[in-house]
Amino acid sequence: MTENAENAENAENGGSTGVVEPYDVVDVIRTKRDGGALEDGQIDWVIDAYTRGVVAEEQMAALAMAIYLRGMERGEIARWTHAMIDSGERMNFDALSKRTTDKHSTGGVGDKITLPLAPLVASYGVAVPQLSGRGLGHTGGTLDKLEAIPGWRADLTGAEMMAQLEDAGAVICAAGSGLAPADKKLYALRDVTGTVEAIPLIASSIMSKKIAEGTAALTLDVKTGAGAFMKDEADARELARTMVELGTDAGVHTVALLTDMSAPLGRTAGNGLEVRESLEVLAGGGPADIVELTCALAREMLAAAGVHDADVEAALADGRAMDTWRAMISAQGGDVDAPLPVAKHVEEFRASQDGVVTGLDAMGVGVAAWRLGAGRSRPGEAVQAAAGVELAAHIGDVVKAGDVLARLHTDTPERMGRAVEAIEGSWTLAEPGTAVPERRIVLDRIG
Repeated sequence: MTENAENAENAENGGSTGVVEPYDVVDVIRTKRDGGALEDGQIDWVIDAYTRGVVAEEQMAALAMAIYLRGMERGEIARWTHAMIDSGERMNFDALSKRTTDKHSTGGVGDKITLPLAPLVASYGVAVPQLSGRGLGHTGGTLDKLEAIPGWRADLTGAEMMAQLEDAGAVICAAGSGLAPADKKLYALRDVTGTVEAIPLIASSIMSKKIAEGTAALTLDVKTGAGAFMKDEADARELARTMVELGTDAGVHTVALLTDMSAPLGRTAGNGLEVRESLEVLAGGGPADIVELTCALAREMLAAAGVHDADVEAALADGRAMDTWRAMISAQGGDVDAPLPVAKHVEEFRASQDGVVTGLDAMGVGVAAWRLGAGRSRPGEAVQAAAGVELAAHIGDVVKAGDVLARLHTDTPERMGRAVEAIEGSWTLAEPGTAVPERRIVLDRIG
């Protein structure tokens, strides 16, 4: 039995590990429960002890709930983040000949922005190390989307990643298990104890991984609205501000854009469907909202890397970004010329009345895509590459009764019924001729 396993077993059994610990976890819990600020030493110890198995799951759950209810000061959050980083490895890109710049999104429906964004930024000679994740629930995962491309692989060695960044300029791949292992353990605990929404813990979770990844600059896309993790704009703004502060305190050039997720981004939600739409953007077309947000984030990322006043729209139109995409996908084994998967079953969802679309609920669309097989309900569950929702009517469109509002794609038709239940009522229709306010995608810039 390893020392850590023995410590964990002894802790569970209430026995002594033979090591005199410098703090008592119950005192730490009480301090935060009573509204006090944790000392640096307490924070360093509790993260390390939890990772080692000395602090039991129920004790860390109590501390997480105390943090959720009582909050944390800026210094506490920074120290908590630092301790999570120190629980594992750090990446270093100093050997690259290019400056690095990275982006993180808090997730949403139809949020395929990373796919055109990474090659667009890299086409300017900047390195984009984009360590991404998989989807869970109604929000899609970047790796799931890219795995719809035949042959593409998410897992790269450190050497492969460095070589691809030097050559192609961009890489989108899975993060190694050595980055902030304390966060992985704590995230799983928060997920089952009602403490996911604690802003200090969300911010430290995201930023511990991003700082450990070693990028010099970070642009955050913090979403708010019905399809976002942070539905309330004030909460999203606080999260953005907290993460910008954490990055700045760690020496990472960090800015955040607060963006709208009340309606889906683009006209697709689903893995292969979103890849196809991303290719339209890289070819100089695509939905206006996807292009707008991609270009806004690209300008921020490039400015942080020292490239100012870049005409990013031109780089999409003239094929430079597409060339980088092809190099990036090919380097990871993807067949850039292979057709994307097509669902075995497609059903149309139609309008029951005339009107103009004044609202489109992102959550309803996201849940429908998930139920069709595009997402998973538990980690490790397989997803369907071709499943998802294709939107025929978006905000501002005029429809007549019987017109197609959406096409539902799946390989398993028995999923259709529950997907239709999820998407029904997602469209808000007003009288024809009703003026529809222009949707603002970027709501604010923080940092």
